[in-house]
Amino acid sequence: MEEIQELKERLGTERPVKWEDFPDIGLYMDQIISYLPRQLIHYGERESLTSAMVNNYIKDGVLPRADGKRYSRTHLAYLTAICALKQVLSMKDTGLLLAAAAQGRTPEELYDLFRGELDAALTATADSLDGDMWEEELPRLALSLALRSYADQLACQRMLEILRAHTPGAGEKPEKSRGKSRE
Repeated sequence: MEEIQELKERLGTERPVKWEDFPDIGLYMDQIISYLPRQLIHYGERESLTSAMVNNYIKDGVLPRADGKRYSRTHLAYLTAICALKQVLSMKDTGLLLAAAAQGRTPEELYDLFRGELDAALTATADSLDGDMWEEELPRLALSLALRSYADQLACQRMLEILRAHTPGAGEKPEKSRGKSRE
C-alpha cells in the first residue's frame, strides 16, 4: 500500500536535527513555537506547542529558564524531547525521566542520547512495516503495534517507578517562591 510505504519511509528517514544544526543564536518564544513542529513526525491534527505550555514546563522544572527572553540550543533540545515524550508519558514522568537521564551529562550529550534512542525506535518500527502489504492486513499490523506499545508502556512505567523510588525528592513539585521574581 502506498500510504504504508510513505509511513515506512518517513519513519526510516525523518529525524530531529543534530545539536550542531540547531540555530546558534537565541530564539524568541514565537520562533521556538514555529521551529519545534519541524523536529518530530506528525500525522493529523496534534496539539501544537504554545507559549503557555513552554512557560508551564519551566514552572514545573522540566525545562530550564530562558536567558532573558531568548531560548538556546539547550531549550530546543529539551523541548524536542518533551514534545516526543509527552505523547506517551505524563509531564511528571517526563520530567523525572529527563532529570534522571541528564545526570552526569551535558545538555548536548543528553540530546544525543535522546536522538539515538529515538532513531532506534523509529527504525525498528519502520522495519516492521511492509509497504507491499494488503489492506486486509492493516488490522493485524495495527493490533501488533498497539500491543507492542502496551508492553513497552508497562515496562517503562515499572522503570519509572523504580527510578522514583531511588531518586530522593522525585515526583515532588518544585517549591514556588513567595516573593516577586527578579527575572
